[in-house]
Amino acid sequence: MPDQYPPSARWWTPSNHTDRRPFLIGRNAIQSAMRAFFAKNDFIEVDTATLQISPGNEAHLHAFTTEAIGNDGARHPLYLHTSPEFACKKLLAAGEPRISCFAHVYRNRERGPLHHPEFTMLEWYRSGETYETLMRDCADLLALSAETTKTKQFTYRDMTVDPFAAPERLSVADAFQRYADIDLLASVSADGSTDERHLRAELDKARIKTATDDTWADMFSRVLVERIEPELGRGRATILDRYPVCEAALARPAADDPRVAERFELYACGVELANAFGELTNATEQRRRFEIEMAEKQRVYGETYPLDEDFLAALDDMPEASGIALGFDRLVMLATGALRIDQVMWAPVAEVAN
Repeated sequence: MPDQYPPSARWWTPSNHTDRRPFLIGRNAIQSAMRAFFAKNDFIEVDTATLQISPGNEAHLHAFTTEAIGNDGARHPLYLHTSPEFACKKLLAAGEPRISCFAHVYRNRERGPLHHPEFTMLEWYRSGETYETLMRDCADLLALSAETTKTKQFTYRDMTVDPFAAPERLSVADAFQRYADIDLLASVSADGSTDERHLRAELDKARIKTATDDTWADMFSRVLVERIEPELGRGRATILDRYPVCEAALARPAADDPRVAERFELYACGVELANAFGELTNATEQRRRFEIEMAEKQRVYGETYPLDEDFLAALDDMPEASGIALGFDRLVMLATGALRIDQVMWAPVAEVAN
């Protein structure tokens, strides 16, 4: 279906709704199929609160802020969550072994063909199971989405993916070598610290521009966005695995190499669909990482978010587990052939005038 109207159009007019309705019916069918998949695999679906003490503690995620007014009139800051992750992990600590959650989540400063300020995140967690199990889940859900919408391939822009093909598993280090000729891990030490000068020299050799004030993380992101992500998920899905530990604040280090973490992202047609972890359960280390993230947020944006002390306390009771967050709307886009994320939302958020 052609992209017949701009994102700012009135989605509720009969003609626009007629164009969008096939995508929306497909959305409902995929969601029903996924709920059946998780129920069949002994998951309990949970429903977490949207309002939280902390919206998450990643430097470049931006939350919506509100406040609670107590019975005494006192005002207390609250946030719309950017993910149900903290609440879900508390439920793992409480003893739930397998949980799934369709959650509306909120992220500020994000709007475009693949971004929306309010969207649906599908998260699921497996206690006592490795993150490789989540890779198999991803393959199953890609195929299930295609079966549900009766499509043989996903298409987005100039890329196609066979949703029934086994995903390619590619380490971040191998992706940097393949697509940018950069030896990434040569700039990462065993303790997780990074060598900005070394990585800058690698980018210079690869003729990738840098700014004088770029951090190691800035340069890592630039290579990922410019050279690697556009190549991921061509023909079949890609599982981009083993991120540097400094780029995986909530994941545990890999057992065979402390420079990298048990983190992967799922890509199809160049679109990032999911982010998964072998979960970090060390509260002291998690606090240290959050504090680093918030220091960076203060440096770049001049603000920070509080830590969720209950979440950190819950890590002491949380079992070894793996967990994943999947952008449900994006997967629906690929499975239904929609061109923009707002086309697969029953009632998109109104655009803010410039």
